[in-house]
Amino acid sequence: MPVPHPDALVFDVLGTLVDEPAGIRTGIRGSAPALDDVATERLLALWQRRIEREQARIADGERPYRDSAALDREAAEQVAAAAGAGATGGADAVEALARSARRLPPWPDTAAGLARLAERFPLVGLSNASRAALLELNAHAGLRWHLAVSAEDARAYKPSPEVYRLAAEASGHPPERLLMVAAHAWDLRGAQKSGMRTAYVRRPVGDPPAPSDRFDLYAEDLADLAEQLGGP
Repeated sequence: MPVPHPDALVFDVLGTLVDEPAGIRTGIRGSAPALDDVATERLLALWQRRIEREQARIADGERPYRDSAALDREAAEQVAAAAGAGATGGADAVEALARSARRLPPWPDTAAGLARLAERFPLVGLSNASRAALLELNAHAGLRWHLAVSAEDARAYKPSPEVYRLAAEASGHPPERLLMVAAHAWDLRGAQKSGMRTAYVRRPVGDPPAPSDRFDLYAEDLADLAEQLGGP
């Protein structure tokens, strides 16, 4: 398969550039320090299932759109209650836990990889995070973009096609001239359906490709992606 030569790179953020589970795990441990590792992982899974379910319900029209900050707070309330933290810490403890979803550590190669790719391509961040959450995420993780776009502007969540159209509209390039970069095969499938080229980057917390997936590029990290795109 020939290497694509895109006009811009579009990056997923959560999981692809920042370690989302690690940040939420830190928040859970901070809210309930007595928890052991098994209990912490159970609560992390509870949070992740809640977010996944509610985004799916919004996509299916079962509930009105709510942005990621609102969904994170709902997840934090459920996790705090399950951990017993909500009763002892009250609303402040729940709010602190919810905000942990905005304080996510970058992967070790993220900053250098983005800087290297930015020398040759316009970089667009396309995230399910709300505008306010995306701003805080970018600042905390040190992410540098030419443009950051939130799915909140489409009042939808990836993989809804409206979200990918935002990237095309904001960048001024047709979908086929954009390369979507993500660690989630489901995200790349959505981008493909919208006409975008695709690059899978392996991450420990990502959604790996299925045998039937056919993406344009497969990279071990951002340095590998830059090499494959012919970067310096």
